[in-house]
Amino acid sequence: MKQQTGAFIEKSRGLLGQADTMLAVGLTDAAGRTAYLAGLHAAQALIFERTSKVIKRHRGVQNELQRLTKDEPRFDPALRSFLARAYNLKAIADYDTDPGAEVTVEEAQQAIEAAKRFVASIEGLLT
Repeated sequence: MKQQTGAFIEKSRGLLGQADTMLAVGLTDAAGRTAYLAGLHAAQALIFERTSKVIKRHRGVQNELQRLTKDEPRFDPALRSFLARAYNLKAIADYDTDPGAEVTVEEAQQAIEAAKRFVASIEGLLT
């Protein structure tokens, strides 16, 4: 595994731990956003390992991940849409100012669990 790939995976793991902590203290917006970021960094790890490129734009990471995993039988097809779904939580946390616009406890819990599966799946592709 390339050094930068490992750094992306370590970042992902750390963010998963942070997301759990944030959820435990009721910071649901932050927990949802952080679950997304854990997945983003895991996707960047796979992209870097396979292409030696660092893609920083959210949409670019999503598109490249789709390309790299479309014929990959070890990658659960249900996880392909994780980044797009979880990005919506990041957008709520970061940009939505409508009254009542917040990430719910259930949404944050689901995002964290999906992020854990997503990161584990990416790690499986890297071994």
